Amino acid sequence: MTDLLLDFQFKSPINKVWDALTHSDTLAQWVMENNFKPIVGYKCQFRNTQIGLVVDSEVLVVDKPHKLSYTWVGGPIDTVVTWTLKQEGETTHLHLEQSGFETENQQAFMGAKYGWTSMVDQLQKVVGNV
Repeated sequence: MTDLLLDFQFKSPINKVWDALTHSDTLAQWVMENNFKPIVGYKCQFRNTQIGLVVDSEVLVVDKPHKLSYTWVGGPIDTVVTWTLKQEGETTHLHLEQSGFETENQQAFMGAKYGWTSMVDQLQKVVGNV
């Protein structure tokens, strides 16, 4: 198994970044259309109708505003996404761990790495960090 680890910094308060990770309307602006709710055990979907992608998720951890974890199952990917947030001064550090990639499925791993990096670029705009 292989884990994807990415780190990002925002010049925004931790609660603003947390809200962008947990509010369905805001998630739709930078990830995909969804019916997400930050409730442990809640089952939801992320949908990209343009490419016909549906990702099934179940919320595993909600520790506002420090940790959020949910399953990410779609196509060949059956993984867990965990966001960890930490504020230092005026900077919020956001760590992404997506765990459970099959070692031989490098295409899915690289696709996720590219996808999250691109989506977090949009998140930067959403939280006003441009």
